Amino acid sequence: MKALYQIFCLASCLFCVGQTIQIQSFATGFSNPLEIVHAGDSRLFVVEKAGKIKILNSNGTTNSVAFLDLSAKVTTNSERGLLGLAFHPNYATNGWFFINYTDLNGNTVIARYSVSATNSNIASTNETILLTINQPFSNHNGGSIKFGPDGFLYIGMGDGGSSGDPSNRAQNTTDNLGKMLRINVNATAAPFYTIPPSNPYVGIAGNDEIWAIGLRNPWKFSFNRISGDLWIADVGQNAFEEVNRINAPLQSGLNFGWRCYEGNAAYNTSGCAAQNTMYAPIIAIDHATACSITGGYVYTGSVYPNLTNKYLFVDFCDSKMGIINQNGILTYSATLPVSNIATFGEDNLGELYVAGLYNGTIYKIIDTSLFLNKNEKGAFKMYPNPAKNELIIETEEAIGKEITIYNLIGQELHKQTLEAISKNIISTRTMSKGIYLVTIRSIFDTYATQKLVIE
Repeated sequence: MKALYQIFCLASCLFCVGQTIQIQSFATGFSNPLEIVHAGDSRLFVVEKAGKIKILNSNGTTNSVAFLDLSAKVTTNSERGLLGLAFHPNYATNGWFFINYTDLNGNTVIARYSVSATNSNIASTNETILLTINQPFSNHNGGSIKFGPDGFLYIGMGDGGSSGDPSNRAQNTTDNLGKMLRINVNATAAPFYTIPPSNPYVGIAGNDEIWAIGLRNPWKFSFNRISGDLWIADVGQNAFEEVNRINAPLQSGLNFGWRCYEGNAAYNTSGCAAQNTMYAPIIAIDHATACSITGGYVYTGSVYPNLTNKYLFVDFCDSKMGIINQNGILTYSATLPVSNIATFGEDNLGELYVAGLYNGTIYKIIDTSLFLNKNEKGAFKMYPNPAKNELIIETEEAIGKEITIYNLIGQELHKQTLEAISKNIISTRTMSKGIYLVTIRSIFDTYATQKLVIE
């Protein structure tokens, strides 16, 4: 795996991946989109702040009838609204999905709904409320909900708002605000959820729902769908935005530091534990250009191999995309043609999207480096692609090249030296159907990578 990360770092330099990330308009006509998720198929479900969930099809069309309309239940002033959506891991069989919204009293509600028994594009309006959490102010509501690799529902809760966490809620283990909560939502009787026994405050002082503490406003978090790693983007106060990475298997009981620390800098350490007892962010971004981070995903799709295993995020005030590799190195894309990006989305194949809050457009993330001229050092021709029984590679440089084939989780499957400028034939008979990465190393120690499909 380490070798693959090194290859992608070198390939990024060759193809300037940080500068070649761009976005393409995919669909328009949405009103304040705040979340984009899939239900295991090719459809995308777009959450609008005012309370509607709309279905966006893979061809870019939007269904005329909303999947669910909760406009009468939702309050939208300040940072309130319909904020989160997560489909149960067994949605295909039980039809359950879960939402996070602020009700007419301004409080957070975590509720369960079901798809219609007769129409997969329409939800039933019957609501089962699991949790209601009092919100003292209209900002810092969090909003994201996601199912983790353990099958439990994770709920990102902000510190309750105002400024500076005046009631020190994020460090208070008897308050669900400023926390990451984790619950088992498979119960069919009230209260319709149970507590995972490995939650850190089970059987001792502290709320049983809490999984981690010390968050200011985890507006967006996500799980790497392959590795299970958790990435949390926590919105900062005056000086720093931060990204936290928790490697799988996930450790419970972490303290991310707020209000004691903002990023790695002291903020208000009165009554706080030592900094070395708290979980440090992988990246802290100062406010030279940033103001409010929008967390994204680790790219696990197959179309853009130069992005594989890189975490992408943006800032609401900065029209550039941040890219963090697995070694914690941060780079930025060129300026994107949209501002005020409020959410990312991931489809069922791992391809990524973003949404402009105010222009209502859903964009697909692309890597234009795939379209660069191949007459560069390290380039090669590869065919047929898709391949069945054999793969032919033609190189464009002198002897001394080495070819390596990896699967998408970084396992090396084949390596050989290419001795001459000629057709090099590789048998693919023993390779399973799927997506692979083919990397060439030249005598100049330059690298080039292409995607290979095995049928």
